[in-house]
Amino acid sequence: MTKRIAIEAAHADYWYKYVGLEGRVIGMTTYGESAPAGDLFKHFGFTVENVVKQANELLG
Repeated sequence: MTKRIAIEAAHADYWYKYVGLEGRVIGMTTYGESAPAGDLFKHFGFTVENVVKQANELLG
């Protein structure tokens, strides 16, 4: 099985065709969020900690 993660700071839906059913997509799932960028990045999982966590879960 190929293990893939896509990280998209915009709409995430289109990445599923590249990562497959077993992959992970870290991205926005809604439209129109408004807050400081750091808060939005944390809310949507664009953090080093979350990316590492997702990668470890895939590899585990």
